[in-house]
Amino acid sequence: MAVRESHQETSGTPDPIERGFATLNTLRIGVKAMVEKDGELRKAEILSMKQRKDTPSFYVHYVDFNKRLDEWIPASRIDLSQEVEWPFPEKNEKNRKEKTATTNNKAQGKNQAQKRARADSRDISSTPDLLTGKNINVSKAQRPSKAGGKENREDETPVNSSFIGSEAASVAGTPRPEFEDVDMVDAGYSDSKDMKDEENGMEMSREEEIEKLRTGGSMTQNPIEIHRVRNLNRLQMGKHEMEPWYFSPYPEFFSDVDLVFIDEFCLSYFDDKNCFERHRAKCTLVHPPGNEIYRDDYISFFEVDGRRQRTWCRNLCLLSKLFLDHKTLYYDVDPFLFYCMCTRDETGCHLVGYFSKEKDSAEGYNLACILTLPQFQRRGFGRLLISFSYELSKREGKLGSPEKPLSDLGLLSYRQYWREVLVELLMQEGRESVSEYELAMYTSMTEKDVHETLLVLNMLRYHKGNWIIVLTDAVIDLHNKRLEKEKIKGIRKIDPARLQWKPPVFTASSRTWNW
Repeated sequence: MAVRESHQETSGTPDPIERGFATLNTLRIGVKAMVEKDGELRKAEILSMKQRKDTPSFYVHYVDFNKRLDEWIPASRIDLSQEVEWPFPEKNEKNRKEKTATTNNKAQGKNQAQKRARADSRDISSTPDLLTGKNINVSKAQRPSKAGGKENREDETPVNSSFIGSEAASVAGTPRPEFEDVDMVDAGYSDSKDMKDEENGMEMSREEEIEKLRTGGSMTQNPIEIHRVRNLNRLQMGKHEMEPWYFSPYPEFFSDVDLVFIDEFCLSYFDDKNCFERHRAKCTLVHPPGNEIYRDDYISFFEVDGRRQRTWCRNLCLLSKLFLDHKTLYYDVDPFLFYCMCTRDETGCHLVGYFSKEKDSAEGYNLACILTLPQFQRRGFGRLLISFSYELSKREGKLGSPEKPLSDLGLLSYRQYWREVLVELLMQEGRESVSEYELAMYTSMTEKDVHETLLVLNMLRYHKGNWIIVLTDAVIDLHNKRLEKEKIKGIRKIDPARLQWKPPVFTASSRTWNW
């Protein structure tokens, strides 16, 4: 017997939930049941079902957990002794009909409005100006930019700030006064709650931030992508075997393969081991197909043009989509440059990670997409990728910022990099005063990123119409601890003197999509 109970959605309208007991034969897509995960029961939603070796398998999304944890599970992990939540197909059908009716009404209203507008335009075009006696020329309204960044930068008022030395650290615990005339600059990756916390001077610990990202779900730009089922089970790339996190548009028949083989040099993919071994015997590529622009005793960077190496770059995008939920680029690689970081040994240059960059970014982005492969994460490679992107911006003489929105792991990496660079710069001896503009010029970060980072670190105080940068005791202690860890782990950095690169110049055709 099913029982209905009502709960409140974010919109404030009650939504009935139908609960009841289910069997394997009655389970269907959309049902939320309790599933065993790591020794405990978690609520999960069934996103897909199929038969595997004569037994049913279910693809589930764990409620309130990041969707990279979605997985195929056997029926034995579903606890059918507890009630499940049933979906409401009749409600979806009703919504579809209402949406169709609303769309038709809007279309009829739009046609009528267009007829009225044409009639009005005929009247207005012949109306004389009351002051000059001339006719008024009615021009088409300018379309707003979809990027949402360029116009905002032009309208922003530059913020003047100065740096006060460690003698001001005593006010670290003093809450920043709120002023009604202060307009906080909105960061592209922050939500309203984050901005309220920052305005109130609240700091979020790394554990709290990771917890927020863990429960925050997907950051995908396309809502349709949220419930797409991960299609590959396992990958073998070089000597590493890994499990994908998200869906990637590999050929459909690859979803039935237990292990997909990827050539770590040319990034070609195979569903059969014999085919892969025959390919490896013939493949001569031992590094990314581009120019090596940086080399030290630890890593190398290669610059690959998406227009000249379409197949390789598309294979790279296919691979990265397995670990980046928000990534949508695949076929359109012509307008991008790919900067690939590799480690070297006697067999060749092995891909560690990469970032892509538009050849001509109207919004001033110095990075479009960034990824460190899972087998190389938590080893400092992400920071090297970010640092290298800013070194390129310094050579170009421009201020740069990553394209928003960032992925969850990308956001954590960037916030850590911005904090380390700014604090290290502020703690240099003999630096008594500096403005946000000067910080931006030193680091090639945009003033907006500098300002937002200082806000997150609670290092800004509003005083007599200006923002004052304050080095707090907490920030200094955190910086000293980081320096001690770097000495122990031997953290490496990019050496600008080893960068052999000049900003490339492209023709108009090479900067656009090949449509």
